[in-house]
Amino acid sequence: MKTWVKATAGLMLAATLVISGCGSKGTDSKPAAGGAAATSSKKGEKFNIGMVTDIGGVNDKSFNQSAWEGLKQIEKDTGAKVKYLQSKGDADFVPNLNQFVKDNYNLTWGIGFLMGDAVKTVAAQNPKSQFAIIDNVVEAPNVESVTFAEHEGSYLAGVVAGLTTKTNKIGFVGGLDIPVIKRFEAGFKAGVAAVNPNAKVTINYTGAFDKPDLGKVAAATIYNDGADIIFHAAGATGNGVFNEAKDRLKAGKKVWVIGVDKDQSLEFGDDVTLTSMMKRVDQAVIRVTNDAIDGKFQAGKIVTLGLKEDGVGLPETSSKNVAPDVLKKVQEYKDKIVKGEIKVPDK
Repeated sequence: MKTWVKATAGLMLAATLVISGCGSKGTDSKPAAGGAAATSSKKGEKFNIGMVTDIGGVNDKSFNQSAWEGLKQIEKDTGAKVKYLQSKGDADFVPNLNQFVKDNYNLTWGIGFLMGDAVKTVAAQNPKSQFAIIDNVVEAPNVESVTFAEHEGSYLAGVVAGLTTKTNKIGFVGGLDIPVIKRFEAGFKAGVAAVNPNAKVTINYTGAFDKPDLGKVAAATIYNDGADIIFHAAGATGNGVFNEAKDRLKAGKKVWVIGVDKDQSLEFGDDVTLTSMMKRVDQAVIRVTNDAIDGKFQAGKIVTLGLKEDGVGLPETSSKNVAPDVLKKVQEYKDKIVKGEIKVPDK
């Protein structure tokens, strides 16, 4: 399995774009007059890129949103036309993918593990079309697959939690019990155990990526049991974990949440966000899409991004709430993982 070299600094500092509006059948993004599309020198002005979300939705403040932000950056940089179609359930995957094929889009993204079978089916039926998928491997000559070593980044989040907890009770709230989320769980538990073997990690899978209410209930149960930190890997369901932490803060009870995929302190605030396990989906989307626009699409390739490739990790804003000595320990463990001195379990 091949991996990328580290993304350039300029790429990693791409500005985060705020998403607004979300129709159930998707949205076109059209540059204003005189903007990207009006500049004839833009390399991607005749390139159309489609994105099909999984059931979490494009405004999940997490995984799908990060992917869409990557495409919005592509639009800004290249003048390409970008559009998403939102899936409300598994039954929407194939029709949404086929819609982009029917409309002759140059590249179609499937976002999420759950879309693996649909991408495989549609790619096989349309061998001349180009597809890419995040978080699953589709072995096909017209599909590029991008996966992440979530367990490596989650290990560092576990180190933070294990060294920060005051109650020695920590929680993990997952969405669906699928391999990609199990990698988050496995790495996190290993990180906690490495620095605080006395800490107990309570696991709760909600069975959904789009149910904030379920996330709030799961978080309440874990906090009520004495936990003071919860790490979520649950997409929009995880928003409920933050909501519960906010409610407790208003009641004078301080608890922490460790966010996922994006730097969620930017969305939910430093008052409840201890740190976040960033999974740079936006950068993966930018890289692969730029390759496609440049005529260098790596069809059939499988890419894995971990700590070494800067595909996962903790944000710089961690320094606001994580003690300096804890961050120093995080760096020590990161260096050992990158060097291969520590092999993080993925299940």
